[in-house]
Amino acid sequence: MYIFLLPQAVDRAAKKYPEREAVRYLDESITYAELADRSDRLARFLADQGVGRGDRVGIFCFKSVEAVIAIWGIMKAGAAYVPIDPLSPTSRLQAICRDCQIEHLVTDSEKRPAVRDSVLNGVDLKTIIGPALEEDEIMGLCQPWEDVFRSPAESQLQKLQIIEQDLAYIMYTSGSTGTPKGIIHTHHSALCVSQWACGEYEVTYEDRIANHAPFHFDISLFDIFGSAITGACLVLIPKELTLFPFNFSQVLQDERITILFTVPFALIQLSLRGVLDQRDMSALRWIIYGGEPFPPKHLRNLMNQIPTCRFSNSYGPAEVAGVTFYHVPPIPKNSTEPIPIGKMCGFAQSIVVDENDQEVPGGEVGEILVRTPSIMQGYWGRPDLNRRVFYRRETAPQVFETFYRTGDLVKMLPDGNLVFIGRKDRQVKTRGYRVELDEVESALVSHSGIEEAAVFTIRDDDGNNLIHAAVLSKTGEKPLDTVLFAHLNELIPPYAVPVEIHFMEAFPRTTSGKISRRELQRFVMGSDNP
Repeated sequence: MYIFLLPQAVDRAAKKYPEREAVRYLDESITYAELADRSDRLARFLADQGVGRGDRVGIFCFKSVEAVIAIWGIMKAGAAYVPIDPLSPTSRLQAICRDCQIEHLVTDSEKRPAVRDSVLNGVDLKTIIGPALEEDEIMGLCQPWEDVFRSPAESQLQKLQIIEQDLAYIMYTSGSTGTPKGIIHTHHSALCVSQWACGEYEVTYEDRIANHAPFHFDISLFDIFGSAITGACLVLIPKELTLFPFNFSQVLQDERITILFTVPFALIQLSLRGVLDQRDMSALRWIIYGGEPFPPKHLRNLMNQIPTCRFSNSYGPAEVAGVTFYHVPPIPKNSTEPIPIGKMCGFAQSIVVDENDQEVPGGEVGEILVRTPSIMQGYWGRPDLNRRVFYRRETAPQVFETFYRTGDLVKMLPDGNLVFIGRKDRQVKTRGYRVELDEVESALVSHSGIEEAAVFTIRDDDGNNLIHAAVLSKTGEKPLDTVLFAHLNELIPPYAVPVEIHFMEAFPRTTSGKISRRELQRFVMGSDNP
């Protein structure tokens, strides 16, 4: 069966492996036959509510078996699912529902009050799939899962004229600044990278894939789609266990996880505090990471702790998904060289350009632009932004190639691998010099006493950018300032050395685990300076 729509993967797996475990969450699990059946029933229920091709259905809940059923059922109804960060404030839920014109929403008991407040504040929802509360003003909108699963198990896919270029999901950015942007992906763009990843990482029906990332974070797509494509088991890691490395490593051991795709922060915590020397990690055969650079010293330690496991770096903004990969070899002792993001996947092409969109020679730094079938359709309702981020070049009369401007700076090594240098918008000018803030962070983290670092700028009264750094020490005891500054002076130019280093007990973070630099800046400096 040729897959050109994402939910066809579930139906194919149900035919090949009907009794195999499809999704597991704590002590609850369902088979592929049950997943196909329940997602069909949800699709029929949504169709009866008027949901059809191109509509958007929100998912505002924590991880659960029902949440996975919702993802597949929404797409089977011809609609696009919109995962909304369950930890976001009610105002963000309301903003996304209004922006994306969401009229149908899947929720749970924990998020039910926020949904109620949103409806009472003018969000026009027609159906809420989730628990109803007695004598609630919006009780009439609520449809419990028991009623949904009583719908006939008819295949809506066979009735709908959906094509691979139709919407599959819209994922809103989860950064701490600016207005959230909805990234639109089609069945084709998502399947392209998912099927490639299943082949490259040798995923089979015998694998048990850990879903560590929240559903509104693009890393989760490999877990959800890759498991269905291959018939593997998707093991959902509860939010409570993701916060504590000790418990996380216990789950990896007990569930016999074979593949884990997550962010470096989670892996660093796993290495430092996951008591891996007391765990049996023999089932874990592949760890894939992405989203931000992985300090070599931490990655080397983790590789030594799980020597039988392979490690890969995956790069690709949510707008284009994963487009480069690098299978990490053993890292030499004391090496501080950044881990490459690798070479382009077979289906993708990139060019590295300067500020005038002219390609730069190998070894020089430039912005990476990506052309790939996994490229997003665009940002929802943002034609102005779409015009800025898409670059078109004419290769023949009336023949154009379309690239996505990533905003990421890279350089190509002699062996053809790309190295991530930093964000284009993280390049600042201070004291007349250009400085890569990511380079300063790397220099700080290379010190043996520093676990993590975040660098940002503060404008002084004269309008000059002054570099500040915030760090977490590895042992809780801060290195002497003189020692740390001396270390920096050996690695970076004097004008790039921060004017002040702030020692922190913890960093504020986004729900995807990335450091929220704006919140950190406000906390450290009591300032709203950009």
